[in-house]
Amino acid sequence: MTTPKALLLDMDGLMIDTEWMLAKFWMQAAHEAGFPMELEHVLGIRSLAAIYAKPKLQGIFGEDFDYERIRARRRELTAQYIAANGITAKPGLHALLHYAKDHGIRLAVTTATDRERTNEYLRQIGVYELFDAFICGDMVRHGKPDPETYLTASKTVGFAPEECFALEDSPNGILSAHAAGCKPVMIPDLSEPDDAIRPYLFACVKTLADVIPLLKGETDGKTE
Repeated sequence: MTTPKALLLDMDGLMIDTEWMLAKFWMQAAHEAGFPMELEHVLGIRSLAAIYAKPKLQGIFGEDFDYERIRARRRELTAQYIAANGITAKPGLHALLHYAKDHGIRLAVTTATDRERTNEYLRQIGVYELFDAFICGDMVRHGKPDPETYLTASKTVGFAPEECFALEDSPNGILSAHAAGCKPVMIPDLSEPDDAIRPYLFACVKTLADVIPLLKGETDGKTE
């Protein structure tokens, strides 16, 4: 296998350990508004752009589900938690990013989170300066699972999509990366890949550190 020219990395649940709190506070905000949101509903909207998440949730809970207000409350709760407790980098992140930099592999962020919070979070964990490009949720017209995020990222770092590994923890992110023509590598967080998403994977590994052997060509990273 030819070493990829770039790594395109999702953020929440992939680089930073925030997916669990997003799930917790989505459910809390929805329950406060009178809607019985459960974990399965949150999992369905991970990395999903607002233009897709809103109708999906309203299809489940009805037109009275005030997506903007509930999302704003979820953001408020999340911000309060992070202000009090900080955020944590996922295992292997620093090792992987420094390996990539040392070997001339370009790095880009591909996240549904807006640019301001992306900058803030990545600075908190000390990796902001390592990235060559940032493609955030408020920088594209059509977010994940549309391929625009990954098409934009590969173009920005100067390589064809097939020359890029796309690192993701969620099915919606995998769909976006696959549709763009990237090589999707899943590092599961809240859920493992199912039969619907597994055919789209180039590889699936346990931690970000396990991506390094993939880059070296020492393993294909496939799951059983």
